[in-house]
Parts: sequence; C-alpha cells; structure tokens
Amino acid sequence: MEKQKEQIVEAIDHAKADLAGLSKNIHDNPELGFEEVKAAGFISDVLEKHGFQVQKGYGGLSTSFRADAKGKEGGPTIAFLAEYDALKGVGHGCGHNLIATCAVGAFLGTASVLKELPGNICIIGTPAEEGGAGKVKLLAAGAFDDVDYALMMHPSSGGSNLVGRGGRAACTVNVKFYGKGAHSSVPKNGINALSAAISVFNQIDLARPTFDPQDNINGIISEGGTAANIIPSFASCSFCLRADTMKRIEDLIALIRQCVENAERLTGAKGEVSWDDISAERYPSKPICQAFKDNMHELGIEMTWPDPKKQYGSSDIGNVSIKIPVIHDYLSITDDTTIQAHTVEYAKAAGSPEAFEVCLKGAKGLAMTAFDILSSKEFQKEIQEYHEKQIPEFYK
Repeated sequence: MEKQKEQIVEAIDHAKADLAGLSKNIHDNPELGFEEVKAAGFISDVLEKHGFQVQKGYGGLSTSFRADAKGKEGGPTIAFLAEYDALKGVGHGCGHNLIATCAVGAFLGTASVLKELPGNICIIGTPAEEGGAGKVKLLAAGAFDDVDYALMMHPSSGGSNLVGRGGRAACTVNVKFYGKGAHSSVPKNGINALSAAISVFNQIDLARPTFDPQDNINGIISEGGTAANIIPSFASCSFCLRADTMKRIEDLIALIRQCVENAERLTGAKGEVSWDDISAERYPSKPICQAFKDNMHELGIEMTWPDPKKQYGSSDIGNVSIKIPVIHDYLSITDDTTIQAHTVEYAKAAGSPEAFEVCLKGAKGLAMTAFDILSSKEFQKEIQEYHEKQIPEFYK
C-alpha cells in the first residue's frame, strides 16, 4: 500500500471513536427527510471538532450542510456525499447512519494527505433521499456546480458487495378526485370519487401489456371514503413509477394523466395530478468503481460487478451521475440473506458493531479512491472520457 494510503488509513483509525459515536447517535435518533436536524447537528459537531468549518443550510435546504478542505492549486474537487434520513416506522432500515459516517470518515482521511495533492475535497449533506429527492433539489440550487466527482457508499446485505450497480429512474405521482357525497341508497345523487380512482387502476392494468420490460407502476389508494353507506366525495391515490430513463418516466406520467382524464369523463369526478421530483437512472463511473474495488481488495473485502439482468431500486444519486462522474457502491453489513433493506431487522443490523467495522473500511476505500483521482491527471482524463461516452445525448 502506498505511503499516503497508509496515512489515510491511520487518520480514519485515529477518528474511530468519534465515527462510532456519530453512527450510534444518528442510528438512535431516526428522523424523516427534511427533518434531520439532530443528524445534521451530530455530523457538524464531529467535523467542527476536527477543525473544519461547516456551512449549514447549504443549497437552501435547512438540514443540508457542506464542509471543505483545500489542497494545492489546479486540481479538481471531489465531494463525499452523506445521507442521514430514516424511514417512517422503521428507523434506519436503509443504513443511512452508516452512509453519513462513511462520508465523514472518508473526508477526514483524505484531508490528512490533501496538502500533498492538487485539488479540493468537500462533504455535502444530502437530506431526504427516501422519497424527498434532496439531491435533485440541491442540483437545481447549484450545490454541485463546483464539484467534479462525487463518491459515496451504501450498505447492503446477504454478503453482496457490489461495484457499478445501476438503478432505474423513479417518481411518485399523486392523484386526487373530487366528487359529490350522497347517501348510498340513492347513488345517482352523488359523484363517486372512489370509482374514479379505481378506474385509473383498472386502466393502468389494461395498459401493462404495452409497457417496456423495465417499466413498473405500483399504486395504493390512500383515501377512499369514510363510511360504506356514503358515496365518497373525495379519493386519493399514489403511484410509484420506475423506468429505464427519466425520459420514459415522463411518458408514464403522461399515461396516468390520460387515465385520469378518462376517469373524469366516465364518472364526472374532477381529478388533479401532481408528481414529485424524478430520481434519474444511474450512470456509475466504471473507472472509479474499479479503483474502489481495487482499494477494497487491499482492505480485505472482495467486490463484484452486478448481474446486468437484475432489477434494482432507485435513488436521487442518479441525477448527480448525469452531471458528474459518480460512484454509489455497496458493502454488505450482514451475511444473513433473510435480512432485507427497509425493514426493522435491517435497521437493527445497521446499528451493530459489525456494520460499523464495514463502514470504517468503506470510508478508507472511498478516501483511497479519492487519492487515486487527485494524484493522477491521466486517471482524471480516463474518468471524464468514460463519463462523456456513457451519458445519453438527450441529457446533453
């Protein structure tokens, strides 16, 4: 291992107690997206303890933050991305306490050798990954305009250590129908908003044979009336859309809008359609992924490339990957294949000592990879050329 990488490992080990406390504090105080006041505070406290100034409310989001460290002139800027929101009723069932801790550790480790390198590093707190698309909002606010690369690690399970894993585009679409209430004995006097909502579901099911293989629309009725003997005057439903690209997501949104218009004509109810920010499909930087894979090998963890036929989940990291080269690789915190993400069981695993040790190695691997980038203009050129080739023309 190179001398500078050994120094990185030593610096992260030196901060081990602070990092362990950080992971535990975030894990024990789960907060939903855009409400991560405590988590952002815990992270800021650690960064400030180690001598870094923290810009709070970064990018116009109250629970975002940024801290910077500068090296020599003339190099790029690498961002380590921290997530720290939890899941409602589950806690840290996606292990975001580990993501945040890993980012802090990587930042501290890289900072320890930065005076020798041309370039800068920063850590950016990205709130509300679980449904709030915080990174999309930060992008729109220009929070990544001075960043050239973004690195982060995500925990997994079942012994699955993956580099270069992709992800589909995703979006949540909300539909509301307004009808007219009436006694159920005389339904003709009312306009059934629930019937309109059910019609949308039926139309989507009829359209499924025309979907592309990667398309998926899954929905729930969130409100459909208050009593069985009343014609519902209001109904609402939500749909989770996934597809290969943001462009295709827009097509699926148009499909739902058409279904709503058809339901309006059929029932007389008035519909409203709204949707959240679209999380883009993911374009992992293969050269950076390979460097991270090699560094994790040095640290005793073997990583593999994913099955290209398998369908994976979505994240707002995809939007960042369109703008700049990104990695979002996966380290398993438990070998138990029955423990799945977004469950109470996974939340428990994310708070274990074993998970923290994996997180610590992930921090070292990310920092070593950042060193690889900053120390080689040839590697930077390779990364940029790959990025230019992999991003579709319709995003340029």
